[in-house]
Amino acid sequence: MDHGYQVIATFLVPMEAHLARGCLAAAGIPAVLADDHLTQTHLLLAPAIGGTRVMVPERYAAQARETLAAYERGEYALPEDANVESVIPLR
Repeated sequence: MDHGYQVIATFLVPMEAHLARGCLAAAGIPAVLADDHLTQTHLLLAPAIGGTRVMVPERYAAQARETLAAYERGEYALPEDANVESVIPLR
């Protein structure tokens, strides 16, 4: 696919791709998913089609890879004792 987008990651589980896209969006990196609906509907087909692809504009590719590597290392994880209620009120 040569439309100025580059595949930076693939996931067999669509929810993991959505989490990665959300992480990129939080970092200010525009990202789109390809084949997420197909793999969500027919999960057993995911390996055959290569899974869900996370794609970003080419100019963001290096930054996106760095962001996803930091995510994989756990740099964005909340500590176990984080008080999330102070950020998002729970009812």
